[in-house]
Amino acid sequence: MASWRERFTGGGLRYAVMLHDLVVVWACWQLLFLARYALLDNAPSLQLFSRDIAIVLVLQALAFWNVGLYRGLWRFASVADLVNIFKASFIGLVAIVIIFSYRRLEGIPISVLVVYPFALAALLGTPRLLYRAWKDYQSVQSDARARRVLVLGAGQAAESLIKDLRRSGDYEPVGLLDDSPHLQGAKLHGCPILGNLDEVVSVAKEVDAKLLVIAIPTLDAAGMQRVVGLCERTGLPFRTVPRLHDVLEGNTLPGQLKEVAIEDLLGRKPILPDWELLRGWLRGRTVLVTGGGGSIGSELCRQCARHGIARIVVLEISELLMINIQAELRRNFPDLDVQGVLGDCGDSAVIRHALEKHRPDTVFHAAAYKQVPLLEDQLREAVRNNTLATECVATACVEHRVENFVFISTDKAVDPANALGATKRYAEMICQSLNKRTSSTRFVTVRFGNVLGSVGSVVPFFREQIRKGGPVTVTHPEVSRYFMTIPEACLLILQAAASSSRGAIYMLDMGEPVLIRDLAEQMIRLAGKVPGVDIPIVYTGLRAGEKLHESLFYADENCHPTSHPKVMEAGVREFSPDMVLGNVTALRKAAVAYDVDGMREILFNTIPEFQPVSQQDSYNASAKIVPFPTREAGRMH
Repeated sequence: MASWRERFTGGGLRYAVMLHDLVVVWACWQLLFLARYALLDNAPSLQLFSRDIAIVLVLQALAFWNVGLYRGLWRFASVADLVNIFKASFIGLVAIVIIFSYRRLEGIPISVLVVYPFALAALLGTPRLLYRAWKDYQSVQSDARARRVLVLGAGQAAESLIKDLRRSGDYEPVGLLDDSPHLQGAKLHGCPILGNLDEVVSVAKEVDAKLLVIAIPTLDAAGMQRVVGLCERTGLPFRTVPRLHDVLEGNTLPGQLKEVAIEDLLGRKPILPDWELLRGWLRGRTVLVTGGGGSIGSELCRQCARHGIARIVVLEISELLMINIQAELRRNFPDLDVQGVLGDCGDSAVIRHALEKHRPDTVFHAAAYKQVPLLEDQLREAVRNNTLATECVATACVEHRVENFVFISTDKAVDPANALGATKRYAEMICQSLNKRTSSTRFVTVRFGNVLGSVGSVVPFFREQIRKGGPVTVTHPEVSRYFMTIPEACLLILQAAASSSRGAIYMLDMGEPVLIRDLAEQMIRLAGKVPGVDIPIVYTGLRAGEKLHESLFYADENCHPTSHPKVMEAGVREFSPDMVLGNVTALRKAAVAYDVDGMREILFNTIPEFQPVSQQDSYNASAKIVPFPTREAGRMH
């Protein structure tokens, strides 16, 4: 809260501005009368102050106050302030005409009234603009030690950036670059536009720039890759202005420069879901999220909280993750009822307790083990946590008549070649089998690939290797993966889950697969290093269970477009629900006995397409890459 001294000073300045404006009104009124009668020999004598002038001052002061003229600051005077001045001047004119109409405007020439609002607006606006220009001129006279900045882009973001840089005093914008032909040679706040983006290397040398700033927040991934590539050629450090989405999400502050992250290069245009559908589906509901403290689970909690749920129940086996997500939700959503259940989602007693106590309307099953090489030697735990726990939670949801069960799957479940893929594919089949046997619970499966920044993902792994000076280890020169940001994935999960389909498997459009080699090289460049020179890249060979490429759906799943262009629905593949559910009992017995060979045999019998990488050429193993269908393609066969 401002101190009494600050409030007094601020109030005193406001009163001083009001007094200034009233003096200008008086002077304007007097000058107009003087001009009107200047050439007349019998001009009436003018009084410095009269009852008429007092009335004009009172009426005009009320007009100034009514339009909010004193809420702005002269330092930031703008077109909006000039509009308010014109508005107040015309309101004052109307009030004067109305008040003095009782005497038919006797003693007030019509010419004075016609010119009055324009003259007053000019007299009031001029000192404001002069003061603004003076302050801007002062900010341009920056310290000689200020860092010279070349700005890429000449739009609204660049306009705000230049003002912020000058205001800081630590930076001096020396020029701009933009690809728009009509902007070449123009100036933005006195800063010249020196050429197009492709000329950044030569222009940066000419102006002796020490820092580049990308001020084009609307760039898509391809555009950002191009601009970053141009910046890298200069050898200078570069930053970018934050996207509006990042500011609104609280990930950065307005006007705060940030380093270009790999997410900026791999990201896509912001997804626009059906907000009305999501809010209508979630508003007032109780939602339970298993694995609610993990990367996907915690973001699902945040997204659900933003869309008006009444209660969130976080089921988590990790104490630390539970504490962190509960504290965050309670801090950011004080009106939300946040509950926690500490336990294993594969423990039927834990699940029954959670469902009976909290009565959720929707369960998001995000808990899973998902590290491919690790799980190859831990088949029993992969089966127990990914398959049997899913069956445990899903069956309990049917028994307690939970409306919706949303299973979070993976692209590894397509043509599974490892323990993760096989156990997740079995879980998908369990959900579809249960959906056929019940009408009380609607089952939905959502399948997607890697998410940037998740625990154990390649991006933080590479970042740590680069921080330590390398080398960066890549398994194979041709290995590729699909990538998506965590918020984007979770938003599409909600979009798919809010649909009306039952037993469906949805695939999220992950864009084009990314070569991990290119990802590593780009991250090294973003760190200001040269791939292969400052930071070596070492190819280690595919790890246990890994494929060269992944696919989001089987070739025979007959995908259908949905109401959202980034979500596709797969047709149900033929299999025996009785066999799938019947083998769960045998799988559970094998897990209790720690019979790894028995569990593997059950997976082979239940999932005919399961072919471990160890049975293939471990160096050339790959799945057929099937392009993500477009809405225009209609039904795929």
